[in-house]
Amino acid sequence: MTDCIKMDVTERIALLTLNRPEKLNALNYETNDRMIELLDLIEDDQSIHAVILTGAGDRAFSAGGDIPEFAKSVRKGADVAIKEFVRRGQGMTARLESFSKPIVAAVNGIAFGGGCEITEAVHLAIASDRAIFAKPEINIGIPPTFGGTQRLPRLAGRKRALELLLTGDTFSPARAYELGLVNKVVPHEDLLREAYGLVNRILRHSPLAAARIITAVTRGINLSIAEGLQVESEQFARMVTTDDIHEGLNAWIERRTPYYTAT
Repeated sequence: MTDCIKMDVTERIALLTLNRPEKLNALNYETNDRMIELLDLIEDDQSIHAVILTGAGDRAFSAGGDIPEFAKSVRKGADVAIKEFVRRGQGMTARLESFSKPIVAAVNGIAFGGGCEITEAVHLAIASDRAIFAKPEINIGIPPTFGGTQRLPRLAGRKRALELLLTGDTFSPARAYELGLVNKVVPHEDLLREAYGLVNRILRHSPLAAARIITAVTRGINLSIAEGLQVESEQFARMVTTDDIHEGLNAWIERRTPYYTAT
């Protein structure tokens, strides 16, 4: 049986590939569960420092939730649908958002529904010029359920988000860049090279500092500025006792490249 998510590790980077190309990499329950399993494995593996997430095939990053599977849950009532579908999807995107190692989405094609919500949740994203985005849940009579009603307004602003959520219209990678969903749009053939390049620019630095930055931003973004500054202070304090902060300071003073051994 084909693994619904493939994992390949090269030089400290795990490449996770959504692997249901015949279904446009739709997110069935198995895929959601497997994503969390793999993230748990990666988090515990000290040899892996970052993740790139993409989709298999030439057409899709992910077309979103697996609607036939979801429909079976809906027919069992709201409690079952929330447990089997909503909590699963929200748990996955929350895990991606708060993951302690940098995650870069390489959006290689269709990113609808849950695929768009993954893009919203991850730390950074690069889109192929062939990518296409949409928030089409309204077309089947539901709101987004993997965090799209919450993250998209925070990224794009309330009115721009509501336009996409209420119309279900598709939008281009250029529009996704303008809205803050992706960091860059590149030619399709350069997508993975650009994603690896971005990750390697991050991996020049302390992995512990990167984790603290991710935590400070993720926890602080929805707090008041005073509460957010307290989170920032706490994350700094966690670095003070590490070898990385001393290596970074000494390297700067000595005008050399730092060498981080902490994991």
